[in-house]
Amino acid sequence: MQGSDSIVIIPTYNEKENIENIIRAVFGLEKCFHILVVEDNSPDGTADIVRRLQNEFPERLFMIERKGKLGLGTAYIAGFKWAIERTYEYIFEMDADFSHNPNDLPRLYRACHDEGGDVSIGSRYVSGVNVVNWPMGRVLMSYFASKYVRFITGIPIHDTTAGFVCYRRSVLQTIPLDQIRFKGYAFQIEMKFTAYKCRFKVVEVPVIFINRELGTSKMNSSIFGEAVFGVIRLKWDSWFKKYPIKK
Repeated sequence: MQGSDSIVIIPTYNEKENIENIIRAVFGLEKCFHILVVEDNSPDGTADIVRRLQNEFPERLFMIERKGKLGLGTAYIAGFKWAIERTYEYIFEMDADFSHNPNDLPRLYRACHDEGGDVSIGSRYVSGVNVVNWPMGRVLMSYFASKYVRFITGIPIHDTTAGFVCYRRSVLQTIPLDQIRFKGYAFQIEMKFTAYKCRFKVVEVPVIFINRELGTSKMNSSIFGEAVFGVIRLKWDSWFKKYPIKK
């Protein structure tokens, strides 16, 4: 029996230091969330930890195990399809490393469930720059990347690269998920851009982003480059593409 209208998708690769703590933090919230871990064959034993916890939370914790590191975007697409098949109404993206505070999940939920949003974004930049413990160079890179995306695409979103998001089920059923092309952080931009072009209501909820304390960041220059140069292609293609409109 499902028992919740909400599921949190957490992609993992080498997150043994964080995965148990993040799962327990989400399950400790007053609002009942389920979790789907999309695990990319981590050599550090992340999947073994999740399997152990599944014995403790058999009806709330689920896992998709993939054959290797296939990219953030494909992990979320796999998770979205899994969640849609099981009729969850609110589908969340969240990192495993506590850079996204689990206590903010109910706020993103309320922004959609109670306040009319179709997509709610845990935004670092809607009320200033709310980032803790990042090197200044990375803060500036991320902040100006979002400014750049907003300028090129015209979408009225301050944190276009955010990975802390709640989608209504109807959004993910409307967006042609198999046509989403980007695999890295540009995936986050493409999903927001597509939701906006489909005329869904996208809202930003201010959050504080805290840099991971344990484990290793997956960000690199090629992922960032995909985001920067992919935006131009995204905008160009949008001039010729017909987007499905929300029902």
